[in-house]
Amino acid sequence: MKSNVEAHVLRLGPDEDPKVALMNYVIEKKIAAASVASVVGSLKVSVMRYANQKEMVTLDGFREVVSLSGTLGATSGSHLHLSVSDNKGATLGGHLGEGSKVYTTLEIVLLAYPDLKFSREVDPRTTYEELSIKKQVIK
Repeated sequence: MKSNVEAHVLRLGPDEDPKVALMNYVIEKKIAAASVASVVGSLKVSVMRYANQKEMVTLDGFREVVSLSGTLGATSGSHLHLSVSDNKGATLGGHLGEGSKVYTTLEIVLLAYPDLKFSREVDPRTTYEELSIKKQVIK
């Protein structure tokens, strides 16, 4: 679906939780539809859920953020994937969970779509809550 776009740039500092900070930001700014365009920085605690697993894992130790991507909105929640690499370059990834902590900085570029609204609705084919996109009137 075609949309207008606005860029939002955030810088998180030490000990901030990326998932919480992103959700707080979209709620505060009343952003109904956004995606992560770019993230660089480092974490000292990485919380994620690996593919097809139910439990979150916590990785303690300094890691570079290789990527963070996904969609989020003030009322839709988020679907974010994180990849991090350790000091030997070994990389792990999964769904970003609450509880991660920034080490030095996390520079984030969000793209907001003011004429769209994201929601999550159960898809009968997958049986999971999947992204639903609707046009909304800009006020």
